[in-house]
Amino acid sequence: MRKKDIHIQPADMKYIDSCVEILLNSDFGKAYFSDYEKAANMLTYAVGHKNVYVALTENEKCLGFIYYMTNGVFGSYPYLHIVAVKEEYRSCGIGKQLIKYFEDNASVSSSTKYFLTVDDFNPRAKKLYENLGYKCVGELPDFYKKGINCYLMMKRRG
Repeated sequence: MRKKDIHIQPADMKYIDSCVEILLNSDFGKAYFSDYEKAANMLTYAVGHKNVYVALTENEKCLGFIYYMTNGVFGSYPYLHIVAVKEEYRSCGIGKQLIKYFEDNASVSSSTKYFLTVDDFNPRAKKLYENLGYKCVGELPDFYKKGINCYLMMKRRG
């Protein structure tokens, strides 16, 4: 899969099933979403608020998605809530493209800060974020779920 073969666009309801499948087959999804309905409800809500963007092939096959909020941290800063890529397309640069899309589109401010959290069970994702310039600014014990610590990461634009 070549980067130029992928385009990113706002998600609509026709991509919910693909996004749910991608999410449920991720470590994040396995940790936090016990079933299809719970994941589908969360993503349906997020798509309805125009917070989900999908990475598509030229044939409109969904390879991954991001879910972010432009004012998700302290009501002021962009927060990347979920980035997920279809298992067979991981390590192909799609996650990086999705994160770049988030950074390019989540804020118009030239001095913004971007935030995300990453779980302690996902060192590979943490390494990716660090390689993209994110720095750990805090640890949140039992943040989303008891027994799972999250690292709060931040990147300054510029």
